[in-house]
Amino acid sequence: MSGRTLHPLPLRVWHWANTALIVLLMITGVRLRAPGLHLFFDYRTAVLVHKVTGFVMAASFIFWLIYSIVCGSLRKYYVVRRRDLVGFPAQALYYGFAVFRGGRNPFPGTAEEKFNPLQKFAYLSVMLVFTPLIVVTGILFSDILRFHDVIAFIGGLRILDAVHLIAAYIFLDYLIIHIYMSTMGATPLDHIKEMITGGHGEEPEMGEEREAGEIRTE
Repeated sequence: MSGRTLHPLPLRVWHWANTALIVLLMITGVRLRAPGLHLFFDYRTAVLVHKVTGFVMAASFIFWLIYSIVCGSLRKYYVVRRRDLVGFPAQALYYGFAVFRGGRNPFPGTAEEKFNPLQKFAYLSVMLVFTPLIVVTGILFSDILRFHDVIAFIGGLRILDAVHLIAAYIFLDYLIIHIYMSTMGATPLDHIKEMITGGHGEEPEMGEEREAGEIRTE
């Protein structure tokens, strides 16, 4: 039986818009790092597009944060609880081995428990650590003269550049893993379709519900 919608419309729109922003930032970022490499933009245009896209991404993050707090989804879906810590090994075992042998996901997505323990850790890290980090360092880079004192305080341009670049590589790794994990539905396109249509959390049968309750009991 299908449950409630997993992904509300505002979140789906934000998801695809934010994905486009990240891809555009990566393309222009590569162009800035390798001036001799021609990727869609000339160098001057790449600088402008990268800067503008970075500010749009900052607005995107603020929207996500406000929306998640107001709707209660940040507290409901993202907070790591004791049951998540207990279930962490089982979820890791599933992704590492069981999924390739037709095993069952110990934490299937539902309207009440949308993310499994590993997803919570990944999403919290990306959204509350690395997104603010890359946004703030990008803003500092946008006008190094205006923010000279702040840049000097954190160790200078080399430190700023290193932090920004490390965060960018983490985003690249996350994007690759995220795309791979999106193929782990009943069919390779199921999770992608969910982010278009909204999807539905499956309501477990009574036996499955009791089993899940025993695993997830705090």
